[in-house]
Amino acid sequence: MRLRHSLLSKYVLIILLAIVILPLSMPVVWMIVAIAMPPGDRGADSKPSSSQLEQAWQEEAKRLAVASGDQIEQALTAFHAKYGDVSLFWVNASGSTVFRLPDHQQLPPIWTSTEVVRFMKSSYGGDPFTVVAFLGESEDNGFIVMQMPRASIGPASEQRGLRYTYFILVLTFLIVGLFVFISYIFFYKIRKRLLRLQQAMTTPGENGIPAPIRALNEDEVGRLELAFNAMIGQLQEGRLREAEEEGLRRQLIASLSHDLRTPLTTIRGHAFSLRQQALDDKGRESIDLIDQKIEYLAALIDNLLSYTLLTSGKYPYRPVQTDIVRLVRACCAHWYPAFEKEGFTAEFDLPQHPVYWTLDPQWFERVLDNYFQNMLRHASAGKYAAVRIETSGSDAAVLIQDRGPGMGGTSPGAGAGIGLSIAGLMLKEMKLKSVVESDSTGTCIRIVPDQTNR
Repeated sequence: MRLRHSLLSKYVLIILLAIVILPLSMPVVWMIVAIAMPPGDRGADSKPSSSQLEQAWQEEAKRLAVASGDQIEQALTAFHAKYGDVSLFWVNASGSTVFRLPDHQQLPPIWTSTEVVRFMKSSYGGDPFTVVAFLGESEDNGFIVMQMPRASIGPASEQRGLRYTYFILVLTFLIVGLFVFISYIFFYKIRKRLLRLQQAMTTPGENGIPAPIRALNEDEVGRLELAFNAMIGQLQEGRLREAEEEGLRRQLIASLSHDLRTPLTTIRGHAFSLRQQALDDKGRESIDLIDQKIEYLAALIDNLLSYTLLTSGKYPYRPVQTDIVRLVRACCAHWYPAFEKEGFTAEFDLPQHPVYWTLDPQWFERVLDNYFQNMLRHASAGKYAAVRIETSGSDAAVLIQDRGPGMGGTSPGAGAGIGLSIAGLMLKEMKLKSVVESDSTGTCIRIVPDQTNR
């Protein structure tokens, strides 16, 4: 069954048919040639060729070598009756014209060498066709001459053979051309199907996966199409499993975030109660460390919940026309005591005129909070924080800079990077982007509008 549908088997069959049909078509070719042949070249009524006339005249001359005069005249008369339009005459050994048919021919009565030369010169290659033969192949017996108009002479067998060969070659080339045409159609259809498969493979659907293609045949290309469809089915199943697993993961994170808040609140309450008691310096240091870790864990839980809501598209987004200068100034004022407490040198360079972006103020404030929190946690070695807003015409950029070890360095407060992931997701949704430049001398984050996402 597979061999019957194979493209290789089909093409081998085309080649075998061409090899078999070519010799079998020869009788048909000969039949077509015979039908297309001029009537004068077929059957008993065909005109004699020049070679036939010359051969018959030479044989007649040999036969009359020892014949008498009367026998020669009878033979010439019979030859004239056989070929009709032929003119002939006989010159004896003494050079006298003794017989001619028809009688009205204008011939010299006595043939001299000059007359013979003049006659041969005027007759060579001319019209009528002329054949001269010695009786018995000896000039001592005289010679006989036969002439026939070239219009009464049919084509020579060699010419007919060339004509027939031409017809055969033409028809043979037609058969070979038919084979080439069939081969072209065969491979054209294969190429068309492959291009259709290529287009299907490079055109993703709504879910990002190419759509299945209809398999039209059971040959090699058809099996390739079926394999492509099977691959598409596996990709779709994998995408569904991935979506289900992602949903379970988000649900788990949301549940854990909610369940962890209760024990954290309880721990925080007990830590506050202990702080009211009389403690020595080591005890107060332990209470401060517990408060720091509780704050860190609460922020981590909040980030996990926010990341889950963002990735599932359930985090409320309300974009409005916002003065980012005012928004950044308020956020910096909120974080300034924290920078001052940790000994940071804080520089805030904000313009006096407003700069408007379309964004969600709460989202943008959350982005700045995450960046500032990372500066306090990871760039404490540099003790420097700077926030600037640069304007150039209608363009503006928010710059956040520190002098920490850079993103490639080590930090005692290194975490999972969820805060930066949340900032990136929020900026992308607000059609903004962050350009980060970081080395061992510090990190500079430039927030600018994303022109490619507008």
